[in-house]
Amino acid sequence: MYAEFYGLKELPFALTPDPRFIYFTPSHTEVMANLHYGIESGKGLVVVTGEVGTGKTTILRWMMQRLDRSVLVAYIFNPRLSVPEFYQHLASLLDVQNWETKPEFLVALGQALESRHSRGLRTVLIIDEAQGLSPNVLEEIRLLSNFESDTAKQLQIVLTGQPELRDVLNNPNLRQLKQRVSLRCVIKALPNVDETDRYITSRLLVSGAERTDLFSPGAVDYIYRCTEGIPRNINNICDNALLAGYAAGELTISRAIIEEVAESFDMLPRMERGMPVGEEKEMPARIFSSAGRAELWAAGNGTGDSTN
Repeated sequence: MYAEFYGLKELPFALTPDPRFIYFTPSHTEVMANLHYGIESGKGLVVVTGEVGTGKTTILRWMMQRLDRSVLVAYIFNPRLSVPEFYQHLASLLDVQNWETKPEFLVALGQALESRHSRGLRTVLIIDEAQGLSPNVLEEIRLLSNFESDTAKQLQIVLTGQPELRDVLNNPNLRQLKQRVSLRCVIKALPNVDETDRYITSRLLVSGAERTDLFSPGAVDYIYRCTEGIPRNINNICDNALLAGYAAGELTISRAIIEEVAESFDMLPRMERGMPVGEEKEMPARIFSSAGRAELWAAGNGTGDSTN
């Protein structure tokens, strides 16, 4: 809707984990190095944690796109599985056939892994949102980590999840699984305003921006304060700010627009939450209501008689 107005070829702040838009902070670079080392060196079980919205899934997809054909990846993004469902899903992803019972599956899987390993091929199981795995499935994952040769693991396992995953692994009943973790790394939020500015600029460039100063310095500063450096929150607030700017005919997003968006989405900085809202801030916020969005869409597509 606003892309043409701001000279963009596509929307720069979508919430989907598109690997094209990945931005490497020092934290992201460290995580990628650990993942690459863990897979290349046959380290076994790797755990990656990070707050919601810090880019865990984006990093996984970026990495998977760059693995060569010698690596077979089974990527599970739905952790709410029973043990039978987990094995059925894993069998489908790794193309393990001719089994009916769990023992038969494990035998067939072991043969497939040994065959691939003997040919210098690697097999990786990646489970996203792993903090949602049941203790029973986590115990099965521990058993899967036993597939190994004398020198290396035949199945690399990567668990990614929210910080709660650490608490899950600290469960005394899962201490055997915890002991098998060979690498741990943490994805952190953007640390400061400058890094937030570079993140926004990076996404604008990927989107084909004709100019990268769409957000004023004051706007960027307030974006960081509202989002605390969480990339998904930055995307959300920037996307809606561009929509608001388009509606108001503003070529540069000011701090005032960011304040309106942050207030409408309950994303004000912690110290400002609960402050009374002035009447002057109520009118622009209407564009974020369902009716306001519908009206703006109609105007932008020539289906209504409203003008900006």
